[in-house]
Amino acid sequence: MIHREASDPRTWLAASRWLAGLLWSSCRDLLPIVVVIAAFQIFVFRQPLDNLGQLLFGLAAVIIGLTLFLVGLQMGLFPLGEQMAHAFARKGNVAWLLAFAFALGFGTTFAEPALISISARAAELTITSESGSVDVDVASVKSDRERYALVLRTTVAFSVGIALVLGVLRILFGWPLHFLIMGGYFLVMVLTAFAPKSMVAIAYDAGGVTTSTITVPLTAALGVGLASSIRGRDPLLDGFGLIAFASLTPILFVLALGIFWS
Repeated sequence: MIHREASDPRTWLAASRWLAGLLWSSCRDLLPIVVVIAAFQIFVFRQPLDNLGQLLFGLAAVIIGLTLFLVGLQMGLFPLGEQMAHAFARKGNVAWLLAFAFALGFGTTFAEPALISISARAAELTITSESGSVDVDVASVKSDRERYALVLRTTVAFSVGIALVLGVLRILFGWPLHFLIMGGYFLVMVLTAFAPKSMVAIAYDAGGVTTSTITVPLTAALGVGLASSIRGRDPLLDGFGLIAFASLTPILFVLALGIFWS
């Protein structure tokens, strides 16, 4: 029966149309970027593109990769997050739910390539400026940079874990999102006045690099699934907002790190 369904031409036709629709959606999303680059290249720089074939191949690879990523979200990450949220809600164990939320936030953020890059670059510039132009031990400088980058990554990852815990608690108890966000940014303004200037910009950027391509879908699916499983909660009103916490708490934690580390 399964073999017949898989070999049915109508099944393959429907799958082909679905995949073609995703490919067209990816092309449409990338079209503004392509138009802007082409317009500046033609009307401003007025120079032929180097390696046009390579650029076209790369663009095609981006379209295919984006399409496959969207397929993965729809078939894998979103259902997985919602299923786990429903399972935790049925189990009724708040402690395990909070533990999972923290582990999800910490694990996905700690492995985020953007955070790794930002942490390494911040460590390189910070340790270089502190060591000055005098002769220093190269091995010691490298060790200090690695430790700085690791502490920064761990702090940001820990803060995102705390953010998801707060977001889950907000859904469970119905706390108003706007009050929490306003209070959080008020603390950001207070800590900014006391934090070292060298850490302020890093802290604000840390709030952006945490929203990765893996964290965002899983976080959103977890919030929507959990809100859908709890009576009296609206998935549209209560299911979203976890990502806002994940962008806010790294700023607070990195500013606090700068204050206590200095």
